[in-house]
Amino acid sequence: MLKMLEAIFKGKIATEEIHITGAKRMRGQLVTTKVDCDLEACAKACPVGAFTVENGKPVIDYKKCLFCGKCVEACASQGLQHANREVLAEILEETQVQVSQQVKATLGRSLHVRHLDAGSCNACDFEMGALSNPIYDLHRYGIAFVASPRHADMIMVTGVVTRNLEKALRMTYDAMPEPKLVMACGACAAGGATYGDTYAIVGKVSDVVPVDIAVPGCPPRPSAMIIALCAAADLLNEKLK
Repeated sequence: MLKMLEAIFKGKIATEEIHITGAKRMRGQLVTTKVDCDLEACAKACPVGAFTVENGKPVIDYKKCLFCGKCVEACASQGLQHANREVLAEILEETQVQVSQQVKATLGRSLHVRHLDAGSCNACDFEMGALSNPIYDLHRYGIAFVASPRHADMIMVTGVVTRNLEKALRMTYDAMPEPKLVMACGACAAGGATYGDTYAIVGKVSDVVPVDIAVPGCPPRPSAMIIALCAAADLLNEKLK
């Protein structure tokens, strides 16, 4: 800890500016580079059914998408590629929230979040743990995690909802004061198709409680989570008006 503080003071650790674009190797939004590309093989390669073809054009359900790259590998003409841009802006448009290229701390109030693991593999949870480190520094946006749903403005759910935790999710949601928000974080929570249909799984979060914001990814990047959290704070401000 002392060495980390020393590095911060010496400028060796800098807080990262939050963008919707990442490194060149990042698997982000899917784009087609050829008009006459045959996409049927790409659709068949998708393990969660997130890739479909309508009128010769790809239709991607990013809430289900694992960003595994199998569709890109299956594209014989190499006309399908991953861009290094988050698809979060497209998803957030469904909640009428505008996301800028660079998120700034312009919140009118703080946002208190209760995290609930409904049955995840913990990948999203590990990325979430990075939010409070010196690189991402979530607290600079006035956002903090709380221990009780009674103190929370929003619950941030990771993982597909299992039958053993369905009741816990409902009770957590009911315990929150109004107005309240729900964020489905990651492909399991947002799309629910990662593990298929089994006796142990209820489904995605929206099958149990209403979802206001979904964060795509398997797992999402910490920066994507911060963008969504800032957008959630703006959405909460709208509800309070």
